[in-house]
Parts: sequence; structure tokens; C-alpha cells
Amino acid sequence: MKPLSKSLLITLAMLAGTIPAFADETPNAARMPLEELRHFTQAFDQIRQAYVEEIDDKALLEMAISGLLSSLDPHSVYLNENDFEDLQEHTTGEFGGLGIEVGMEGGFIKVITPIDDSPAQRAGILAGDLIIKLDDQLVQGMTLSEAIEIMRGPRGSKLTLTIVRPSKDGPFKVEVIRDIIQVHSIRTRILEPGFAYIRIAQFQEDTGTEFTEALEKLLREEKELKGLVLDLRNNPGGLLNASIEVADALLEEGLVVYTEGRIPSANTQFYASPGDLLNGLPVIVLINEGSASAAEIVAGALQDQHRALILGTSSFGKGSVQTVIPLGDNRGIKLTTARYFTPAKRSIQAEGIRPDIIVQPAEVRLLETGEQVKEANLAGHLTNEEAPAEGSKTDLSQADNQLYEALNLLKGIGIFSTIAADRQAVATPDQKALGSDPPH
Repeated sequence: MKPLSKSLLITLAMLAGTIPAFADETPNAARMPLEELRHFTQAFDQIRQAYVEEIDDKALLEMAISGLLSSLDPHSVYLNENDFEDLQEHTTGEFGGLGIEVGMEGGFIKVITPIDDSPAQRAGILAGDLIIKLDDQLVQGMTLSEAIEIMRGPRGSKLTLTIVRPSKDGPFKVEVIRDIIQVHSIRTRILEPGFAYIRIAQFQEDTGTEFTEALEKLLREEKELKGLVLDLRNNPGGLLNASIEVADALLEEGLVVYTEGRIPSANTQFYASPGDLLNGLPVIVLINEGSASAAEIVAGALQDQHRALILGTSSFGKGSVQTVIPLGDNRGIKLTTARYFTPAKRSIQAEGIRPDIIVQPAEVRLLETGEQVKEANLAGHLTNEEAPAEGSKTDLSQADNQLYEALNLLKGIGIFSTIAADRQAVATPDQKALGSDPPH
């Protein structure tokens, strides 16, 4: 047998020396199994000697680290220099590629969600799609990093994805043209007078600040604001701090999220600071199977603190915390170190957030009702001079049925609140006294 290189022996000696010391911090931790370590060195040496192509020790060790992490869970990964750079690009909101958040499932690439206004979204890629081929290369057998590297490319270049979708019979191909992806974290609009809409596409460095500024602007411009729809559909998550800031802006107080892990630093609690920017106005949060991680933290916190109603379909279920640990030379590992829990002690992991009101996405088509005779069609009918002029508007029920239902729910809450307030205002002092709760 060819002897192991000096650098490998030094590396293995460092592993054998440091791992027991670290493990001793954990009660009842086992020491490094020497027999398995021998198997590793034997396999490593056989690959160095007999593999069909020569690979240097550095590359083999990186492969070993990558394989070690990818075997743990879909989110623990080795970060080489390119991966470190990509991590920075994702948090700042600009990067190149197709515009999809992906993970591994059964050896294939699973689409967590397409990013808003990205080449992937425009090509019709959906959350839940399985990518089985990239051009003519089978995905099975690739690592996630290798697949992502293939999906990268210069702006304007084409990539053909072969996709399996549950609603389709058999695989089909989609051609996507790569582009520079610019993720605009926050978008706002007024759905109808008094009802606002904020879309968060991804939680980036400035998302919390941008969300607060968007709320303050809406309150200035829409004096009679009655409610808000917060759209977190197809939001793949992002930075934990950003999600806490968004939830904090809508909560008066209370726990937002907490984490539990094996080491003390992984056990943390995050609380909202005093002050609800909307002062209790009704909020509806939209989620779906593409809502993951930080998006689920926000939805779970607002649901458990009874601050918002959640509408849509169950979320993705990524309830784990990843910590980026530098290894030097612009490399590192992203390691799952804890689990998220909502204020009501619910684990998000593999369960997701279940909506209070389930509304499946649907294609809505209006029924033809034929000609109907109304008072206005009768000859000599009296006119109504106070009737508002009819204006044309896009039918939201057909364009986005989930958003349409959220808007209707907000309207219903507003009507009910107005009726309750009016009844309270006209109640006599005696009635108020009889109907009031005893002091606590």
C-alpha cells in the first residue's frame, strides 16, 4: 500500500486530537471511533491510488468534508470560496442564475420556490417541482453545490431543465434563460381604499427596515387604513434577524421565536419590543408550500400571538437553524445547530405552519348569468342621483383567488368591528354596566 501523504497524516492527527476535546463538553459523548477512522484512511488511500483520474489530497479532503455534511441533512453544506460569495449575494439581494431556491430530495433537486420576477418564475417553474436533468446531465449523484454550479452561467445563456411535477404525467422540459437576479424584498400597493398589501419576497439585510418604512408610508398616505394583507407566499426565508424585525413591527410585545440545540449558544429567545406600528389593525398573512424558514417564523409568531390570521396552504416546514462556521481561506461550513420553535412551543421542522383558513390556489372562472332585468331596466324608473359612477377594475377573484379571499376576510373583520363599536356607542350606561366584565 502506498503510504499516506504527510499533510493527510497531520490533518488526521488534528482531527483525532481536537474532536474528543470538543465532544467532552457534551455529557456522555463517545470518543473518536479509531476502527472507522482506519477505514476512512484506507478508503482515502485507495481513491488516491486507484481512481481512474488523479485527484490531489486537498480536493479529496474537501470532497470528504462535503460528503460528511451533506449526509447530515439537506441544509448542512461545505462552503468553498464560490459558495461563500454566493451566501453574501443572497443576503444583499443580487446574484446571477435562474432565480430559484432549491434543496435536495431523493437524490434530485427540489424547487423550494421560484424568486419573484425571475427567469424561473417566468418560465413557469413551481414550488415542489423536481429537477431530474440539467441539459443532458442527470442530477442524481450530484451534490447540491455541483448542481447549483451548473445552473449558474452568463446572462442570456440557456439551460434546459427536465422536471417531474405531481400534476403532470411524466417528465417534461422547460428552457430557462439565465439572468442577473435582483431580489426586491418589499413591494406594496393599495388593494382598495383602506386595505393595503405588502409582499415580502425574501428576508435580506435591510428587509426589517424596509418593512417598517413601508408601514409608516402606508399610514401616512392611507389615512383611513382598515387592514393589511402580508404576502409571504413563495418566500424561501433568509436572515433570522430580518424575520424577527418584521414580526416585531406588528407585535406589541411577547416572544417571537426561540431555538434549541445541543450547545448553550444554540439556545436563544427573541422577544418583540413594545409598540405595534399598526396599533392593532387587522392583518391577514398569506402562506403556501413555498413559504419557508424565516417566512414561517413570522407567520408562526403572528399566529401564536393572535395578531394575525393565516390564510392559504401549509408552509414548507424548514424549522432548523444553520450556523456559518469559518474554516479559514474564505471557506467554511453551514451546519444545522438548532431547531426553531414558535411562541406556543410548536416545532416548524417537517410540519410547517398550518393556516387558520385553508384556501387552495384555484383558477376562478365567472359563470354566465345571462340577461337579468333590474329596476334600472324598467321604463320610467326613478333615478338615484347619489349613486356612484361605475369604474372598471381588474377582477382580483380571477387573478389571485387567495388574495381575493384575504381581502374579503379583512372587509368582514372591518364590518363586524364597526357594528360592535356602534352598538357599544349607543348602549346606555346601565347596559354598559350590566354587560361589562368584573374588575380583575
